[in-house]
Amino acid sequence: MTASDLQADIPAYMARVGTAARAAATLMARASTAAKNDALNALAALIRASGEALQAENAKDIAAAEANGLAAPMVDRLRITAKVVEQMAENCTQVAALPDPVGEMTNLRRRPTGITVGQMRVPLGVFGMIYESRPNVTIEAAALGIKSGNACVLRGGSEAIHSNLALWKLVQRALEAAGLPAAGVQLIETTDRAAVGRLIAMPEYVDVIIPRGGKGLIERISREATVPVIKHLDGNCHVFVDATADLQLAVKVTDNAKTQKYSPCNAAESLLVHEAIAPRFLPAIGAVFAAKGVEMRCDPASKAILADVAGARLVDALETDWAEEYLAPVISVKVVRDLDEAIAHINRWGSHHTDAILTEHHPSAMRFLREVDSSSVMVNASTRFADGFEYGLGAEIGISTDKFHARGPVGLEGLTSLKYVVLGQGEVRS
Repeated sequence: MTASDLQADIPAYMARVGTAARAAATLMARASTAAKNDALNALAALIRASGEALQAENAKDIAAAEANGLAAPMVDRLRITAKVVEQMAENCTQVAALPDPVGEMTNLRRRPTGITVGQMRVPLGVFGMIYESRPNVTIEAAALGIKSGNACVLRGGSEAIHSNLALWKLVQRALEAAGLPAAGVQLIETTDRAAVGRLIAMPEYVDVIIPRGGKGLIERISREATVPVIKHLDGNCHVFVDATADLQLAVKVTDNAKTQKYSPCNAAESLLVHEAIAPRFLPAIGAVFAAKGVEMRCDPASKAILADVAGARLVDALETDWAEEYLAPVISVKVVRDLDEAIAHINRWGSHHTDAILTEHHPSAMRFLREVDSSSVMVNASTRFADGFEYGLGAEIGISTDKFHARGPVGLEGLTSLKYVVLGQGEVRS
């Protein structure tokens, strides 16, 4: 189908995609673990063998992005380097090595009537994924979709269309080589935004939508979708330094949570410090942030303590700063009276993504874990660990701050659901 044909009748095109996805989902759900792993290992080999061809297609996207004035950091996110090629291939082999969740039965228990009741893990069916920038997300999503026994419909950003099409063709070849339906993974071949509007409003074909990108994209999907959405909007992650925190540990972990990388959604954006440790901790972390050019947006108490730190970039915090996701060398800083105020502040201003407490007091740590309403809650560890790979999931398709159906990094289990199964030997209900 030509590009002009696609543009001419988006609804008809998307209906064909949806019909093919629904049919493929049945075949993917019953695929053996061996067949799924064969497809993933074949895909890894194809990616490695196609490195130069992939980079040639990627060069078209890079040239168009630069001609259109795309910001340099965004252009860098588009690049398929030799390292990225190897990472994509390795991602496939890692997912192949993960246990297959499909068909696992748990919570089996015998009832007085003689029946045995339990739960079985099954694929969701068809998921649609809408994402921006990085072409490697095409492979991450395809790999997780294949291993979890789902069919998926992928819609990457228009800025990566040539790269994504080239990668998708390799996915189709790998599926067919393993005896699986090529339509198990489909890529929307048009850059027309109307295709997104149709994808998120086809509950007869699509079971769940997963947006992965900027806040504007996710807000639009959440607002307009008639299909359930797995999402997170912001990553306003907090570090709370408790009164009993080990000072050296607290400085090391807070520094890493903020400065190891500024742009990810799991980077710390807000720092809360117990008033009892603030006079010792804030000058120490302030000196680190000053050396790295991190701006601190402070409440009056923290600003007074940080005032004597050489080179510190201090700004009076506005109320809006407590909710801000900066994705930059900026952090809000507040001194709090106690654990109660810290938890209340996080639950009021946080984004329910990832929050950490640094403390040597076990009861405080346990309260923080129970009472902070976030998808990941940590004790004495950097928020930067909130990641599917770091959690041992092999890979992730995104992070969910929703409470249904998945929460936190969404890996293979997040792409499955549970159904009840009953095993009997002729029992009837009296």
